[in-house]
Amino acid sequence: MFYIYLLESCRNKEKYIGYTTDLRKRLVEHNQGLTVSTKRYRPWKLIYYEACIEESDAKRREKYLKTTQGGRLIKRRVKDYLYKSRNS
Repeated sequence: MFYIYLLESCRNKEKYIGYTTDLRKRLVEHNQGLTVSTKRYRPWKLIYYEACIEESDAKRREKYLKTTQGGRLIKRRVKDYLYKSRNS
């Protein structure tokens, strides 16, 4: 399986979208600072993921979610979580 995931920084609520074949391992790598683009916003928590059978589908979905329109879609998908985390 190929996973598209959305992380949120516990430090400043920054968001990160990526894809992987091993979701647990990838989250550990982000939190250990092994990823240059996410290192400074550690620690991270997983707030959303999707699974695909084909790698090409996962790559296409990740690319879409990083667009403006895709960003709006993902925010709607996690709307309740974002609302609750903003007000707590």
